[in-house]
Amino acid sequence: MTLRSMRVLRYLEEVARAGSIRRAAERLYVTPSALLRRIQDIEEELGAPVFERTSAGAQLTAAGELFLGWIRTQNAGLRHVMSQIESLSGLRRGEVRVSASQAVARGFLLQEIIDFRAQHPLVKFHVTICDHGRAMRALIAYETDLVLVFRPPQAAELQPLMSIGQGLVAVMSADHPLAGRPSVRMRECLEYEIGLVDSSFSGREIIDEIVARSSVQLNPIIEANSFDLLVDLVRQSRIITFQIDIGTLGWRQDPMLAVVPVDERDAAFGPLVLGQLRGRALPLATAKFGEQLARKLHEWRSTPSQDVPGIHADADAMLQTD
Repeated sequence: MTLRSMRVLRYLEEVARAGSIRRAAERLYVTPSALLRRIQDIEEELGAPVFERTSAGAQLTAAGELFLGWIRTQNAGLRHVMSQIESLSGLRRGEVRVSASQAVARGFLLQEIIDFRAQHPLVKFHVTICDHGRAMRALIAYETDLVLVFRPPQAAELQPLMSIGQGLVAVMSADHPLAGRPSVRMRECLEYEIGLVDSSFSGREIIDEIVARSSVQLNPIIEANSFDLLVDLVRQSRIITFQIDIGTLGWRQDPMLAVVPVDERDAAFGPLVLGQLRGRALPLATAKFGEQLARKLHEWRSTPSQDVPGIHADADAMLQTD
């Protein structure tokens, strides 16, 4: 495969994602017959079907899964070579692919992208906001180059580039009875109505762990997969919700909200990890952006004193690039 493999990968991934050649063709702006011919050409070269086509749609076969994985690996290598060519005349173009937790996306990551593009305006970004499990799967599958996630699952494939401790904070209306305090215990918060993110979020896992160690009951009046929705509700009620420290950048400037740290005695903290696939050489633009993120994250260590046990990385960690 040459540069054409990037187009082949796009076709196959879209069919796999859509589960239908017709729907994939609509998204790719090609005719279903043209897309089908390309798939048939690939299957003829491989000597095996890539998709199992039924009246219900199209699903990857075992051979298709293997082939798709191989193309992703080849494309990762190709992007690295193109990055090396670009570096001969300095960083001008490139693409940075990042998968990040919702907590860091709207404030921290957005500002870092703006700052980076001010210096490198021709660099493009592809950002996926997802939970830590999906981010790790995308990293292993070569679908993303960097992950910035809270409490990622332990995985040998993850190479941490920076890991900082992040504590939970309680977010409430400015006139809430607990507002203005230097810190709050989780049991105090649970005496009021609370709104929580669903169980796919790492912050929710921490709260569930705290409750499991205590005699208090967890009875949220609302659960959602959106922090913004929960905070909009908090502004108009006495409901309390929770977020990690770095995720409250914009909310701290809102006069209708109060952000209060959860007391360290509740052990409501975990690692925020910037990482890449172990052993992989990153494209130049991605490596430079990763270095910028690592420097800024170093300024955001919050609780407890240093990094959280479990995943560690040196503050001056260098990203793997040639």
